[in-house]
Amino acid sequence: MDKQIFDLIQEESTRQNEGIELIASENYASTYVREACGSILTNKYAEGYPNARYYGGCEVVDKVEMLAIERVCKLFNVKYANVQPHSGSQANAAAYHALLPKGGKILSLVLNDGGHLTHGSNVSFSSHFYEFVHYPLNNEGKLDYDKIEEIAAKEQPDLILAGYSAYPYEIDFKRFKEICDKVNCFFMVDMAHIAGLIAAGEHLNPCDYADIVTSTTHKTLRGPRGGLILTNNEKLIKKINSAIFPFYQGGPLEHIIAGKAVCFKEAQDDSFKEYAKLVKSNTLTCRNTLLDLGAIVSGTENHLFLLNTLDTYGITGKVAQNKLEEIGITTNKNMIPGDILSPRETSGLRIGFAAVTTRGCDNLAARIIAELIHKYLKEEISKEDALKEVKKLTSSWKLIEEI
Repeated sequence: MDKQIFDLIQEESTRQNEGIELIASENYASTYVREACGSILTNKYAEGYPNARYYGGCEVVDKVEMLAIERVCKLFNVKYANVQPHSGSQANAAAYHALLPKGGKILSLVLNDGGHLTHGSNVSFSSHFYEFVHYPLNNEGKLDYDKIEEIAAKEQPDLILAGYSAYPYEIDFKRFKEICDKVNCFFMVDMAHIAGLIAAGEHLNPCDYADIVTSTTHKTLRGPRGGLILTNNEKLIKKINSAIFPFYQGGPLEHIIAGKAVCFKEAQDDSFKEYAKLVKSNTLTCRNTLLDLGAIVSGTENHLFLLNTLDTYGITGKVAQNKLEEIGITTNKNMIPGDILSPRETSGLRIGFAAVTTRGCDNLAARIIAELIHKYLKEEISKEDALKEVKKLTSSWKLIEEI
């Protein structure tokens, strides 16, 4: 046994069990998912695809991967899937490659308004391989579909991209598809943040409208860290498969694919549908409580909302994140629409309820969490008393190891 690593794992277990996790992109995988990911499947090299491998001895992992594909296609009511991407970023890279030539033009959300790094950031591969133009949110922090259509008509992109990292409202994929049809371009959706809500029927399904849909398998889907790509187009799945292997990746992680298969099955259970409903309800409860207390917050129609810490408490998102971490509440600094500060400082926090809801957080706890955040950032409660409140909440929830 490697005592140093074992001790660090135990230290992380303590941190997770004793803290309140409000980072919108995090969640807790079930014991069964973690067991699959830690299984002997990690020993098997399997370059290629089921029934078309470059190695022998793949008959079992072929069954695993085909089961994962079958389950995710059923979950999202789609014809074809690639479950090999190691991450959402690699899924996006492969999707772009399948749809566009190098230098193709992509229309995506302004990054400061909630887009992802792979949606055109200067520090990402995306802006080096493709030309990006952007559409903004309106003054209310919402998508303006008429404005998007106007920009699309002017720019004539090869691809329009929807799906975001910090957008708290439902997305009208049907309207996006209509815009794409008018300018004769591809439509792609990155549903990484809302995949679990979509699987549970708590958000419109982009697979009914988009040419390609990418996602992670953690976040609201509650699986292992990884990615996936979905499409209803037979020609595109062939291009997608070639883009993943051999273009961007080598051997797939069959132990992680097994974990994905488990989470796809779990997401089909009625209990998961109830979980997704409660995630949205908890998020709305926390948001409304903060609003009633005088905080400046976005609206919410999914698993997250934005808290303007600069105008509410006079502190940056970075400072607020660090202060809350003192009492075991984990959030992340995040830019808000129209932010005047840098991504390293930000004017706000992104707050999400996917993880704590998995542990057993309910509406009452969500209200207490909102009050605790507000009081501590306004310095109306001591660190000692705040820590007691956090401990009282977390001790009533499931242990991570019991999920």
